[in-house]
Amino acid sequence: MNTSASNSTNSTNPLFALVDVNNFYVSCERVFQPKLEEVPMVVLSNNDGCAVARSAEVKALGVKMGTPWFQMQDLAKKHGIKAYSSNYTLYGDMSSRVVQVLKTFTPNLEVYSIDESFLQIETVLKQYQDTIELGQIIKQQVKDTTGLPVCVGIGASKTLAKLANHLAKKHKQFAGVCDVNAMAKPELYQWMSETEVGEVWGIGKQIAKKLKAQKIQSVFDLLQTSPQAMRQQFGVVMERLCYELRGVSCLQLEEVAPAKQQIIASRSFGKLVTSQTELAESVATHAARAAEKLRTQNSTTGALTVFIQTNPFKQNEPQYHQSITIPLADPSDNTLTLTNAALAGLKQIYQTGFRYKKAGVILNLISDKPTLQQSLFEDIESKGKSAHLMKAMDDINLRFGNAVIRSAAAGTNSSKQDWQMRSGNKSPNYTTQWDELPVVR
Repeated sequence: MNTSASNSTNSTNPLFALVDVNNFYVSCERVFQPKLEEVPMVVLSNNDGCAVARSAEVKALGVKMGTPWFQMQDLAKKHGIKAYSSNYTLYGDMSSRVVQVLKTFTPNLEVYSIDESFLQIETVLKQYQDTIELGQIIKQQVKDTTGLPVCVGIGASKTLAKLANHLAKKHKQFAGVCDVNAMAKPELYQWMSETEVGEVWGIGKQIAKKLKAQKIQSVFDLLQTSPQAMRQQFGVVMERLCYELRGVSCLQLEEVAPAKQQIIASRSFGKLVTSQTELAESVATHAARAAEKLRTQNSTTGALTVFIQTNPFKQNEPQYHQSITIPLADPSDNTLTLTNAALAGLKQIYQTGFRYKKAGVILNLISDKPTLQQSLFEDIESKGKSAHLMKAMDDINLRFGNAVIRSAAAGTNSSKQDWQMRSGNKSPNYTTQWDELPVVR
Protein backbone atom coordinates (compact mmCIF):
# COMPACT_ATOMS: atom_id res chain seq x y z
CA MET A 1 0.00 0.00 0.00
CA ASN A 2 2.76 2.46 0.97
CA THR A 3 4.69 1.87 -2.24
CA SER A 4 1.85 2.55 -4.65
CA ALA A 5 0.60 5.59 -2.82
CA SER A 6 4.05 7.13 -2.50
CA ASN A 7 5.03 6.53 -6.09
CA SER A 8 1.81 8.15 -7.28
CA THR A 9 2.66 11.40 -5.49
CA ASN A 10 2.81 14.31 -7.94
CA SER A 11 6.34 15.71 -7.73
CA THR A 12 4.94 19.24 -7.97
CA ASN A 13 3.01 18.84 -4.72
CA PRO A 14 5.02 19.50 -1.55
CA LEU A 15 5.83 16.57 0.70
CA PHE A 16 7.39 17.09 4.12
CA ALA A 17 9.35 14.84 6.46
CA LEU A 18 9.79 15.71 10.12
CA VAL A 19 12.87 14.10 11.66
CA ASP A 20 12.75 14.16 15.46
CA VAL A 21 15.39 12.73 17.83
CA ASN A 22 13.83 10.48 20.46
CA ASN A 23 14.26 11.80 24.04
CA PHE A 24 17.01 14.06 22.71
CA TYR A 25 18.90 15.06 25.88
CA VAL A 26 18.71 11.54 27.28
CA SER A 27 19.82 10.03 23.97
CA CYS A 28 22.83 12.38 23.79
CA GLU A 29 23.99 11.14 27.19
CA ARG A 30 23.51 7.50 26.19
CA VAL A 31 25.59 7.85 23.00
CA PHE A 32 28.74 8.27 25.10
CA GLN A 33 27.64 6.06 28.00
CA PRO A 34 26.11 2.91 26.50
CA LYS A 35 25.72 1.48 30.00
CA LEU A 36 22.78 3.88 30.40
CA GLU A 37 20.74 2.12 27.71
CA GLU A 38 17.43 0.96 29.22
CA VAL A 39 18.40 2.58 32.55
CA PRO A 40 15.68 4.95 33.82
CA MET A 41 17.16 8.45 33.71
CA VAL A 42 16.28 12.13 33.60
CA VAL A 43 18.11 15.27 32.55
CA LEU A 44 17.53 18.21 34.88
CA SER A 45 16.99 21.90 34.21
CA ASN A 46 19.27 24.74 35.29
CA ASN A 47 20.53 24.35 38.87
CA ASP A 48 19.44 20.69 38.76
CA GLY A 49 15.85 21.71 39.41
CA CYS A 50 13.24 19.90 37.32
CA ALA A 51 13.15 17.05 34.80
CA VAL A 52 13.37 18.53 31.30
CA ALA A 53 14.01 15.18 29.60
CA ARG A 54 12.86 11.70 30.59
CA SER A 55 13.80 8.31 29.26
CA ALA A 56 11.01 5.98 28.14
CA GLU A 57 11.53 4.00 31.35
CA VAL A 58 10.90 7.08 33.50
CA LYS A 59 7.86 8.09 31.46
CA ALA A 60 6.46 4.61 32.09
CA LEU A 61 6.76 5.28 35.83
CA GLY A 62 4.37 8.22 35.42
CA VAL A 63 6.92 11.02 35.90
CA LYS A 64 5.67 14.19 34.20
CA MET A 65 7.75 16.78 32.37
CA GLY A 66 8.87 19.47 34.79
CA THR A 67 8.67 17.33 37.93
CA PRO A 68 11.11 18.73 40.54
CA TRP A 69 14.00 16.39 41.26
CA PHE A 70 13.54 16.62 45.03
CA GLN A 71 10.02 15.21 44.63
CA MET A 72 11.39 12.17 42.80
CA GLN A 73 13.84 11.02 45.46
CA ASP A 74 11.80 8.07 46.76
CA LEU A 75 10.92 6.94 43.25
CA ALA A 76 14.56 7.34 42.17
CA LYS A 77 15.79 5.12 45.01
CA LYS A 78 13.15 2.49 44.32
CA HIS A 79 13.75 2.24 40.57
CA GLY A 80 17.38 3.37 40.29
CA ILE A 81 16.66 6.54 38.33
CA LYS A 82 19.84 8.32 37.26
CA ALA A 83 19.84 12.13 37.08
CA TYR A 84 22.16 14.21 34.88
CA SER A 85 22.68 17.97 34.78
CA SER A 86 21.93 19.70 31.47
CA ASN A 87 24.93 19.84 29.14
CA TYR A 88 23.81 22.38 26.56
CA THR A 89 27.20 22.50 24.85
CA LEU A 90 27.02 18.78 24.10
CA TYR A 91 23.38 18.89 23.03
CA GLY A 92 23.94 21.84 20.71
CA ASP A 93 26.87 20.17 18.99
CA MET A 94 25.02 16.86 18.58
CA SER A 95 22.07 18.75 17.09
CA SER A 96 24.39 20.34 14.51
CA ARG A 97 25.74 16.91 13.60
CA VAL A 98 22.24 15.57 12.98
CA VAL A 99 21.47 18.55 10.73
CA GLN A 100 24.63 17.92 8.72
CA VAL A 101 23.47 14.34 8.07
CA LEU A 102 20.01 15.52 7.00
CA LYS A 103 21.51 18.02 4.56
CA THR A 104 23.02 15.12 2.61
CA PHE A 105 19.48 14.10 1.64
CA THR A 106 18.14 17.51 0.64
CA PRO A 107 19.19 21.16 0.95
CA ASN A 108 15.53 22.10 1.51
CA LEU A 109 15.62 21.91 5.28
CA GLU A 110 14.25 23.88 8.22
CA VAL A 111 15.82 23.43 11.66
CA TYR A 112 12.68 23.79 13.73
CA SER A 113 14.21 23.14 17.15
CA ILE A 114 17.29 21.58 18.72
CA ASP A 115 15.91 18.08 18.09
CA GLU A 116 13.53 18.54 15.12
CA SER A 117 14.00 19.38 11.46
CA PHE A 118 11.58 19.59 8.55
CA LEU A 119 12.74 18.34 5.14
CA GLN A 120 10.96 18.95 1.85
CA ILE A 121 11.42 15.67 0.02
CA GLU A 122 9.20 15.53 -3.08
CA THR A 123 12.13 16.41 -5.36
CA VAL A 124 14.38 13.59 -4.09
CA LEU A 125 11.84 10.72 -4.02
CA LYS A 126 12.79 9.38 -7.44
CA GLN A 127 16.07 8.17 -5.92
CA TYR A 128 14.23 5.77 -3.62
CA GLN A 129 11.69 2.99 -3.93
CA ASP A 130 9.16 4.91 -1.82
CA THR A 131 8.88 7.31 1.10
CA ILE A 132 9.14 4.56 3.69
CA GLU A 133 12.48 3.46 2.26
CA LEU A 134 13.71 7.08 2.34
CA GLY A 135 12.56 7.46 5.94
CA GLN A 136 14.29 4.27 7.02
CA ILE A 137 17.52 5.29 5.29
CA ILE A 138 17.43 8.69 7.02
CA LYS A 139 16.79 6.97 10.34
CA GLN A 140 19.68 4.55 9.89
CA GLN A 141 22.09 7.17 8.56
CA VAL A 142 21.54 9.45 11.58
CA LYS A 143 21.97 6.47 13.91
CA ASP A 144 25.18 5.30 12.21
CA THR A 145 26.70 8.78 12.08
CA THR A 146 25.71 10.26 15.44
CA GLY A 147 24.44 7.33 17.51
CA LEU A 148 21.09 9.09 18.04
CA PRO A 149 17.72 7.38 17.42
CA VAL A 150 15.16 9.32 15.39
CA CYS A 151 11.62 8.90 14.12
CA VAL A 152 10.45 10.18 10.75
CA GLY A 153 6.96 11.46 10.00
CA ILE A 154 5.89 12.20 6.43
CA GLY A 155 2.90 14.17 5.17
CA ALA A 156 1.61 16.58 2.53
CA SER A 157 1.86 19.45 5.02
CA LYS A 158 4.07 20.28 7.98
CA THR A 159 1.14 19.68 10.35
CA LEU A 160 0.50 16.22 8.86
CA ALA A 161 4.24 15.43 9.02
CA LYS A 162 4.16 16.35 12.71
CA LEU A 163 1.14 14.09 13.24
CA ALA A 164 2.88 11.28 11.37
CA ASN A 165 5.95 11.66 13.56
CA HIS A 166 3.75 11.38 16.66
CA LEU A 167 2.30 8.11 15.31
CA ALA A 168 5.77 6.80 14.44
CA LYS A 169 6.89 7.40 18.04
CA LYS A 170 3.84 5.98 19.77
CA HIS A 171 3.14 2.87 17.70
CA LYS A 172 5.77 0.19 17.14
CA GLN A 173 4.17 -1.17 13.96
CA PHE A 174 5.53 1.83 12.06
CA ALA A 175 9.13 0.92 12.96
CA GLY A 176 9.96 4.58 13.48
CA VAL A 177 8.74 5.81 10.07
CA CYS A 178 5.15 6.81 9.28
CA ASP A 179 3.82 8.32 6.05
CA VAL A 180 0.22 9.49 6.45
CA ASN A 181 0.25 10.60 2.80
CA ALA A 182 0.62 6.97 1.76
CA MET A 183 -2.33 5.76 3.86
CA ALA A 184 -5.75 4.99 2.48
CA LYS A 185 -8.31 7.51 3.79
CA PRO A 186 -10.15 5.05 6.07
CA GLU A 187 -6.87 4.07 7.77
CA LEU A 188 -5.76 7.69 8.18
CA TYR A 189 -9.13 8.69 9.61
CA GLN A 190 -8.99 5.82 12.06
CA TRP A 191 -5.60 6.98 13.37
CA MET A 192 -6.89 10.54 13.57
CA SER A 193 -9.92 9.35 15.55
CA GLU A 194 -7.63 7.64 18.06
CA THR A 195 -5.39 10.71 18.51
CA GLU A 196 -6.38 13.51 20.88
CA VAL A 197 -6.85 16.95 19.35
CA GLY A 198 -4.18 18.34 21.69
CA GLU A 199 -1.56 16.40 19.73
CA VAL A 200 -2.07 18.64 16.69
CA TRP A 201 0.94 20.87 16.14
CA GLY A 202 0.22 24.38 17.41
CA ILE A 203 -2.72 23.50 19.66
CA GLY A 204 -1.82 24.15 23.28
CA LYS A 205 -3.55 23.01 26.45
CA GLN A 206 -5.90 25.97 26.68
CA ILE A 207 -7.10 25.74 23.07
CA ALA A 208 -7.43 21.96 23.38
CA LYS A 209 -9.61 22.48 26.45
CA LYS A 210 -11.87 24.89 24.55
CA LEU A 211 -12.09 22.52 21.58
CA LYS A 212 -13.06 19.60 23.80
CA ALA A 213 -15.78 21.73 25.37
CA GLN A 214 -17.23 21.91 21.84
CA LYS A 215 -17.00 18.11 21.51
CA ILE A 216 -13.93 18.33 19.27
CA GLN A 217 -12.07 15.55 21.03
CA SER A 218 -9.87 14.02 18.35
CA VAL A 219 -7.83 15.07 15.34
CA PHE A 220 -10.57 13.63 13.13
CA ASP A 221 -13.17 15.79 14.86
CA LEU A 222 -11.10 18.86 14.03
CA LEU A 223 -10.67 17.66 10.46
CA GLN A 224 -14.46 17.66 10.03
CA THR A 225 -14.85 21.16 11.44
CA SER A 226 -15.19 24.20 9.16
CA PRO A 227 -11.85 26.07 8.88
CA GLN A 228 -13.76 29.33 8.56
CA ALA A 229 -15.64 28.66 11.80
CA MET A 230 -12.36 27.90 13.55
CA ARG A 231 -10.90 31.16 12.25
CA GLN A 232 -13.78 33.14 13.73
CA GLN A 233 -13.18 31.61 17.15
CA PHE A 234 -9.42 31.14 17.28
CA GLY A 235 -7.87 33.20 14.49
CA VAL A 236 -6.09 32.65 11.21
CA VAL A 237 -3.46 30.27 12.64
CA MET A 238 -6.15 27.74 13.57
CA GLU A 239 -7.70 28.08 10.12
CA ARG A 240 -4.36 27.25 8.54
CA LEU A 241 -3.94 24.20 10.78
CA CYS A 242 -7.36 22.95 9.69
CA TYR A 243 -6.40 23.26 6.04
CA GLU A 244 -3.05 21.62 6.74
CA LEU A 245 -4.85 18.60 8.23
CA ARG A 246 -6.68 18.34 4.91
CA GLY A 247 -3.36 18.10 3.08
CA VAL A 248 -3.29 21.72 1.90
CA SER A 249 0.18 23.09 2.64
CA CYS A 250 -0.15 26.56 4.19
CA LEU A 251 3.07 26.67 6.22
CA GLN A 252 6.13 26.97 4.04
CA LEU A 253 9.58 25.71 4.85
CA GLU A 254 11.70 28.35 6.58
CA GLU A 255 15.14 27.49 5.24
CA VAL A 256 16.67 30.50 7.00
CA ALA A 257 15.51 31.16 10.54
CA PRO A 258 14.33 34.76 11.02
CA ALA A 259 16.56 36.92 13.18
CA LYS A 260 15.40 37.28 16.77
CA GLN A 261 13.94 40.67 17.64
CA GLN A 262 14.89 40.24 21.29
CA ILE A 263 17.75 38.29 22.86
CA ILE A 264 17.67 37.26 26.52
CA ALA A 265 20.62 35.87 28.47
CA SER A 266 19.80 34.90 32.03
CA ARG A 267 20.39 32.16 34.59
CA SER A 268 19.43 31.51 38.19
CA PHE A 269 22.37 31.41 40.58
CA GLY A 270 23.73 28.27 42.16
CA LYS A 271 23.53 30.06 45.50
CA LEU A 272 21.91 33.28 46.64
CA VAL A 273 24.14 36.30 45.92
CA THR A 274 24.52 39.43 48.04
CA SER A 275 27.58 41.27 46.70
CA GLN A 276 27.64 43.65 43.76
CA THR A 277 30.91 42.08 42.60
CA GLU A 278 29.31 38.68 42.05
CA LEU A 279 26.29 40.25 40.38
CA ALA A 280 28.62 42.19 38.10
CA GLU A 281 30.44 39.02 37.03
CA SER A 282 27.16 37.30 36.18
CA VAL A 283 25.79 40.34 34.30
CA ALA A 284 29.05 40.65 32.31
CA THR A 285 28.86 36.95 31.46
CA HIS A 286 25.27 37.29 30.26
CA ALA A 287 26.13 40.40 28.22
CA ALA A 288 28.93 38.49 26.49
CA ARG A 289 26.68 35.55 25.67
CA ALA A 290 23.96 37.85 24.33
CA ALA A 291 26.50 39.73 22.20
CA GLU A 292 27.74 36.47 20.72
CA LYS A 293 24.18 35.48 19.78
CA LEU A 294 23.72 38.93 18.27
CA ARG A 295 26.79 38.53 16.06
CA THR A 296 25.70 35.04 15.04
CA GLN A 297 22.57 36.47 13.41
CA ASN A 298 24.57 39.45 12.02
CA SER A 299 22.62 42.06 13.98
CA THR A 300 23.25 45.00 16.31
CA THR A 301 21.32 46.31 19.30
CA GLY A 302 20.35 49.86 20.16
CA ALA A 303 19.34 49.30 23.77
CA LEU A 304 20.08 46.91 26.61
CA THR A 305 18.04 46.01 29.70
CA VAL A 306 19.56 44.67 32.92
CA PHE A 307 17.46 43.03 35.62
CA ILE A 308 18.11 41.49 39.04
CA GLN A 309 15.70 39.75 41.36
CA THR A 310 15.46 37.91 44.66
CA ASN A 311 13.78 34.53 45.12
CA PRO A 312 9.99 35.08 45.03
CA PHE A 313 9.43 31.70 46.66
CA LYS A 314 11.23 32.78 49.85
CA GLN A 315 8.37 34.90 51.15
CA ASN A 316 9.99 35.22 54.56
CA GLU A 317 12.87 37.22 53.02
CA PRO A 318 12.89 40.83 51.74
CA GLN A 319 11.95 40.95 48.06
CA TYR A 320 13.43 43.14 45.36
CA HIS A 321 13.01 43.02 41.58
CA GLN A 322 14.34 45.86 39.48
CA SER A 323 15.40 46.52 35.90
CA ILE A 324 16.74 49.39 33.84
CA THR A 325 17.12 49.99 30.10
CA ILE A 326 20.31 51.60 28.84
CA PRO A 327 20.13 53.15 25.33
CA LEU A 328 23.30 53.00 23.23
CA ALA A 329 24.59 56.07 21.41
CA ASP A 330 25.33 53.88 18.38
CA PRO A 331 23.90 50.38 17.74
CA SER A 332 26.58 47.79 18.52
CA ASP A 333 27.41 44.09 18.67
CA ASN A 334 30.67 44.62 20.57
CA THR A 335 30.96 42.55 23.75
CA LEU A 336 32.94 45.21 25.59
CA THR A 337 30.48 47.98 24.67
CA LEU A 338 27.50 45.93 25.81
CA THR A 339 29.29 44.81 28.97
CA ASN A 340 30.07 48.39 29.95
CA ALA A 341 26.46 49.40 29.38
CA ALA A 342 25.18 46.43 31.39
CA LEU A 343 27.49 47.17 34.33
CA ALA A 344 26.46 50.83 34.29
CA GLY A 345 22.84 49.71 34.51
CA LEU A 346 23.56 47.27 37.33
CA LYS A 347 25.27 50.01 39.33
CA GLN A 348 22.09 52.09 39.19
CA ILE A 349 19.67 49.37 40.31
CA TYR A 350 21.76 47.41 42.82
CA GLN A 351 20.57 47.62 46.42
CA THR A 352 22.27 46.16 49.48
CA GLY A 353 20.43 44.07 52.03
CA PHE A 354 18.96 41.57 49.58
CA ARG A 355 19.85 38.01 48.58
CA TYR A 356 19.60 37.78 44.82
CA LYS A 357 18.51 34.66 42.98
CA LYS A 358 18.74 35.73 39.34
CA ALA A 359 20.19 38.32 37.00
CA GLY A 360 20.01 38.80 33.26
CA VAL A 361 20.49 40.93 30.18
CA ILE A 362 17.94 41.65 27.44
CA LEU A 363 18.93 43.12 24.07
CA ASN A 364 16.28 45.32 22.48
CA LEU A 365 15.97 47.46 19.32
CA ILE A 366 17.75 44.79 17.28
CA SER A 367 18.58 45.73 13.67
CA ASP A 368 19.98 43.88 10.69
CA LYS A 369 23.65 44.84 10.54
CA PRO A 370 24.07 45.02 6.73
CA THR A 371 21.20 47.54 6.44
CA LEU A 372 22.14 49.61 9.49
CA GLN A 373 22.27 53.32 8.73
CA GLN A 374 25.76 54.74 9.27
CA SER A 375 26.35 57.80 11.44
CA LEU A 376 27.87 60.93 9.86
CA PHE A 377 30.43 61.15 12.69
CA GLU A 378 31.19 57.45 12.92
CA ASP A 379 34.81 56.37 13.36
CA ILE A 380 35.08 53.83 10.54
CA GLU A 381 38.63 52.75 11.47
CA SER A 382 37.69 52.12 15.10
CA LYS A 383 34.59 50.22 14.06
CA GLY A 384 36.66 48.04 11.74
CA LYS A 385 39.06 47.17 14.56
CA SER A 386 36.10 46.31 16.79
CA ALA A 387 34.71 43.94 14.18
CA HIS A 388 38.07 42.20 13.77
CA LEU A 389 38.44 41.84 17.55
CA MET A 390 34.98 40.32 17.94
CA LYS A 391 35.58 37.90 15.07
CA ALA A 392 38.85 36.79 16.64
CA MET A 393 37.11 36.23 20.00
CA ASP A 394 34.33 34.21 18.39
CA ASP A 395 36.74 32.11 16.33
CA ILE A 396 38.91 31.28 19.34
CA ASN A 397 35.95 30.45 21.57
CA LEU A 398 34.42 28.31 18.85
CA ARG A 399 37.64 26.35 18.40
CA PHE A 400 38.85 26.00 21.97
CA GLY A 401 35.69 26.18 24.06
CA ASN A 402 33.09 28.60 25.33
CA ALA A 403 34.44 31.72 27.11
CA VAL A 404 38.11 30.80 26.70
CA ILE A 405 38.47 34.47 25.74
CA ARG A 406 36.27 36.78 27.81
CA SER A 407 36.32 40.20 29.40
CA ALA A 408 37.92 40.56 32.84
CA ALA A 409 34.58 41.88 34.12
CA ALA A 410 33.14 38.38 33.72
CA GLY A 411 35.68 37.04 36.23
CA THR A 412 39.19 35.70 35.87
CA ASN A 413 38.56 32.26 37.36
CA SER A 414 35.24 30.79 36.25
CA SER A 415 35.84 27.54 38.17
CA LYS A 416 35.60 29.41 41.49
CA GLN A 417 32.50 31.47 40.78
CA ASP A 418 29.95 30.36 43.38
CA TRP A 419 27.14 32.21 41.60
CA GLN A 420 27.36 29.87 38.60
CA MET A 421 24.38 27.54 38.30
CA ARG A 422 24.58 24.15 39.98
CA SER A 423 25.38 21.23 37.70
CA GLY A 424 26.36 18.53 40.13
CA ASN A 425 26.28 15.67 37.63
CA LYS A 426 27.11 17.14 34.24
CA SER A 427 28.65 14.88 31.63
CA PRO A 428 31.87 15.92 29.86
CA ASN A 429 31.79 17.99 26.66
CA TYR A 430 32.69 14.90 24.68
CA THR A 431 32.64 16.55 21.25
CA THR A 432 33.92 20.09 21.82
CA GLN A 433 36.72 19.98 24.42
CA TRP A 434 40.05 18.30 23.70
CA ASP A 435 40.60 17.35 27.34
CA GLU A 436 37.09 15.84 27.59
CA LEU A 437 37.11 13.64 24.50
CA PRO A 438 35.83 10.10 25.14
CA VAL A 439 38.62 7.57 25.55
CA VAL A 440 38.43 3.94 24.43
CA ARG A 441 40.42 1.68 26.71
